[in-house]
Amino acid sequence: MNSIRRLREASGLTQQQLAHAAGTSQPTIAAYEGGVKSPTLRTLERLADGAGFLVHVEYVPPLTREDRRSLALHAAIAVRLRDNPVPVLLIARASLARMRTLHPGARPLLDEWRVLLRRPLSALLPVLRDPSPWARELRHVTPFTGVLSAAERTRVYRDFAHAERAEQTHRSGAMRNAY
Repeated sequence: MNSIRRLREASGLTQQQLAHAAGTSQPTIAAYEGGVKSPTLRTLERLADGAGFLVHVEYVPPLTREDRRSLALHAAIAVRLRDNPVPVLLIARASLARMRTLHPGARPLLDEWRVLLRRPLSALLPVLRDPSPWARELRHVTPFTGVLSAAERTRVYRDFAHAERAEQTHRSGAMRNAY
């Protein structure tokens, strides 16, 4: 989702209210949210300030293909977790217990999962879809193995590969059109 829309929704403001608070117009906010315009860093700071937030810029390495594939898999797991939390959490907690015994070197990450698995779903679900370096590292030792069947995992990986090919085709076409 667009960062300006996330900011606005997190603050509970309408486009008009955010525009007024930041000293701009509602059509400008709509253009940012629609991807028609790109705000500068200074504009982002004004918008965040108007919404009662601070801007925090962080440089992170781009997602690798493995990271993107893991995100796709964990998005499917998140749906299963949201729809059937009790059995999914039972599987994850049992898996975590086994992993803590078998992989003592991964204890710091497994300890983080132990805490996350005790938190409400509203805190756990975003981690499964989080592209941050911290969440990427956590997903390397996911306790959600066994939540999806082999056929479901295969479907996720097939859909992921199809989406990747479509994106590459789109980028190739955009590059040809640029010349």
